[in-house]
Amino acid sequence: MQRRAFLPRAGTGWCRLTQLDSRQKDGGTAALKMNPTVVPGSNLVLKRILHVDRTLCFFASPLRSFVCPQGGYHGPPSQSVSPRSSQTALKNVATSEAIQKHRKSLSDWFRQQPNEERQFGPSFALDTTHVDPVIRESSLEEILNPSPKMTLQYQLQASRSHALGLQNLFDVDGCGRQVRNVVLYGTVGTGKSTLIKKMVMDWCYGQLPRFELLVPFSCEDLSQGNTPISLRRLITKKYLHLREVAPMLGSANLKVLFVLNGLDRLNLDFRLARTELCCDPNEPILPSAIVVNLLRKYMMPEASIIVTTRPSAVRRIPSKFVGRYVEVCGFSDTNLQKLYFQMRLCQPECSGVSGPATAEESSERDNLVEMLSRNLERHNQIAAACFLPSYCWLVCTTLHFLHFTQSVPPAQTLTGIYTSFLRLNFSGEVLDSTDPSNVSMMKYVAKTVGKLAYEGVMSRKTCFSEEDLRCCFEVEMKTESELNLLNVFRSDVFRFFLTPSVQLGKEHTFVFTIPAMQEYLAALYVVLGEKKTLAQRVGKEASEIIGKVSEDVALVISLVSKVLPLRILPLLFSLLKMFPRYFSRFGSKDRDTIARTMAVEMFKEEDYFNDDVLDQINFSILGVEGPMRHPDEASDDEVFELFPIFMGGLLSRRNRAILDQLGCPIKNLAAFEIAKAMKKTVIRNSRKGLPPSELMDYLFFLHEFQNERFTAEAIQSLRTISLSSVRMTPLKCSVLASVVGATSHEVEELNLASCHLDVNSLRILFPVLLRCKKLHLQLNNLGPEACKEIRDLLLHDKCMVHTLRLADNPMMEEGARYLAEGLAGNRSLRHLSLLHTSLGNRGVEVITQHLAQNQHLEELDVAYNSVTDETALALVEEAKRHTKLNKVHLYFNEISEEGKHALFEMRKDRDGITVLIFLTMGADVSDYWTIILNVVQKNLPVWDRDRVQQHLGLLLEDLECSRRQTANPWKKAKFMRVENEVKRMLGNIKQGDL
Repeated sequence: MQRRAFLPRAGTGWCRLTQLDSRQKDGGTAALKMNPTVVPGSNLVLKRILHVDRTLCFFASPLRSFVCPQGGYHGPPSQSVSPRSSQTALKNVATSEAIQKHRKSLSDWFRQQPNEERQFGPSFALDTTHVDPVIRESSLEEILNPSPKMTLQYQLQASRSHALGLQNLFDVDGCGRQVRNVVLYGTVGTGKSTLIKKMVMDWCYGQLPRFELLVPFSCEDLSQGNTPISLRRLITKKYLHLREVAPMLGSANLKVLFVLNGLDRLNLDFRLARTELCCDPNEPILPSAIVVNLLRKYMMPEASIIVTTRPSAVRRIPSKFVGRYVEVCGFSDTNLQKLYFQMRLCQPECSGVSGPATAEESSERDNLVEMLSRNLERHNQIAAACFLPSYCWLVCTTLHFLHFTQSVPPAQTLTGIYTSFLRLNFSGEVLDSTDPSNVSMMKYVAKTVGKLAYEGVMSRKTCFSEEDLRCCFEVEMKTESELNLLNVFRSDVFRFFLTPSVQLGKEHTFVFTIPAMQEYLAALYVVLGEKKTLAQRVGKEASEIIGKVSEDVALVISLVSKVLPLRILPLLFSLLKMFPRYFSRFGSKDRDTIARTMAVEMFKEEDYFNDDVLDQINFSILGVEGPMRHPDEASDDEVFELFPIFMGGLLSRRNRAILDQLGCPIKNLAAFEIAKAMKKTVIRNSRKGLPPSELMDYLFFLHEFQNERFTAEAIQSLRTISLSSVRMTPLKCSVLASVVGATSHEVEELNLASCHLDVNSLRILFPVLLRCKKLHLQLNNLGPEACKEIRDLLLHDKCMVHTLRLADNPMMEEGARYLAEGLAGNRSLRHLSLLHTSLGNRGVEVITQHLAQNQHLEELDVAYNSVTDETALALVEEAKRHTKLNKVHLYFNEISEEGKHALFEMRKDRDGITVLIFLTMGADVSDYWTIILNVVQKNLPVWDRDRVQQHLGLLLEDLECSRRQTANPWKKAKFMRVENEVKRMLGNIKQGDL
């Protein structure tokens, strides 16, 4: 990523438009500036002072302190901000009180956070810890003539030698001259607006003592004023409480700082022929003329001014009126990135629950921060991306979405995070305010960068050459206006989305700053209908033109037909109506294309058996644990499974509303027709039976789509849901519950085996589990606490579960008590598997005591639970009295030969009950030998192998003994077959093949 922003000249190569990220490992020690607690009070409703809705605020710790990478330590100010010695020039106490009130009003206003800051993760006020981006002194020559050096070492040296602190911006320059005008510039996302908010708060807390009065203005707000107004009237209009101070404006004794945020929104003309000279603060002139005369130092020459702008607008201010150029370099030091992540992710509120975090939750947060830090130290692409503070916010927000949300609100989606992220950075900004077309910045990005992203997704590549960039950005450059827009985009926005690759051997190629952003912009490009054939483009334009003409002509014909009732007139009238209908068909074809692209990408077979998209996102941020891939080793094929999911998410009502604010409208009718066109294809493909990871992606797509009717119809046809071996995090459980909860239909089978479920997972999935007939919960982490939830599930009057498999869960004796209570009151359960659940004798005894109260159970499996003779005999005795129970599994328990013989004799006393305890049945092989060996085969990865070997050895001895006792050659052959199978399994266990 870049260390320096600059304005490119026409013909500048793409390689010179971006600088590598400076990931400094040995940065200076950050200092802390302590701020006092803001006194509570009424907020002053200020309109558009700064772009609060688009400002990213980087906060983390509950301590009221600021972290400044290049400034020194400033002692804490007094609790009440008192006038300093320089304020003695104020005329009276009323003026001093007005400024104090102004301080409090500004602090109340600037502490407010955007909705996104509160919606995605814990919210932080501006008077908490804040990590400042690196800022450094620059020059106009450096901006207009950037150095061709792109090495990391060069960028680090430049940053260290020119670093500044906010408190030093108005120090004297190298020639000893007092600096009055400062231009603070930086590309999108580097933190300009946030830095200005921090500066305002510093003044409110008395940490900028050289200024007695600070007056912030939004240039976007000023650009809306078309009527003359005086400076004093403008100030009192925005800040009514400064009416006592306004008469003193222009006084050399009052040290004033004007903050002008977003100069690129304001068209300034410093030519005398266009903007007249004016030195009177009481003279009404246009707001733009006020700004020009302030910068000229013709009006209030003693006032200090700081202006923020994008790089393309720096030259709008003549250099003779600028005392210092300062560039915002973002988090060019990886130590700042780590500090930000540590403070933000370690907040107690990150756990998503009220109250202090538990030891387990704190450990999880610490582990995530550690994994993220290690990933940054590897100098991979994530460190280059987090050069921009805004992307640090996106990383933390995504991690909070993936890990810290115990129950996801129905409207919170990954697409919503990315859409809100773009609104925070771009709001409703136009690319170039001087261009009469007023092209929306986000619309321009969707058409250009979106095209590059889409072509990359279609060709399965993430690295782009300079030739690829030229093909997407310069192919349609026909006019001077288009070329100017391209130059503005290059200097202001390009590096927000694309950055040089840090991969060895690919330093001269470009990649998307965040991998998922490529898929998001590709989806936006398709959904906005930018991917059109020539016929579709011409057809749409023709439809609009003919439609407008036909309305006017139809009106004339209708009037003439009343006077001259000729036969030809109704025919002409019908033809005119037909033309726009004919050409409008191209629009519907465009929506069919979008739906087809979405369905085809969602069910791409070459992407099958990959990790689901949520895990892919997690790995892209936290990295993969284990050895790094060798640079010469061929990389895996790129997977773009988020692309169709983002397409669906962009069609949701909430995201369409945000995109409309960004200048990228998607009509309701278009979204309806796309959903209608893709419905049949999506439902038909989902019935084919998807692998678990792909099924999870499909469910996530339905969640992102946020279309209840579509989801209900799609999930209605999904009777069997197999998510075996998918790591079901709280987020995935919430997605499953939300999607399946769209209807009330019964689920024939839900397989959640080996899904890392715990008690919280069961609580989230409870409404879904009630409607399942076959429920597979084996090989999870369901302990005694989880058994409480299972008990409540079995006792619920709407429970439909008739097969419940809980094998290989650490339920223990305590969990058996809860299960026994649920079993006693349940009326739906027919098959219950408690294989290898550590019940022990006491646990099985408790279940035996409650069996009499249940008259519906048909099969009970308590194998591999350390059950001894007495407990096993009591269980089978109770089973004999049961009206429905006909099969009991007792193999792999601690049952002696005498116990086995007694159980076999008990079985003879009552036909119909089957006790599975060994592979032999008297002098014959058990009919259920395959069941027992299959269970052993499936569970070997989690069972104690030594104990399994011991049990298999006993089974083998039992088989050999029974074979020797029989004289029937057919039975001997059957015994030999089973013996060989057991011997093969034992041999594989010893060799480690199983």
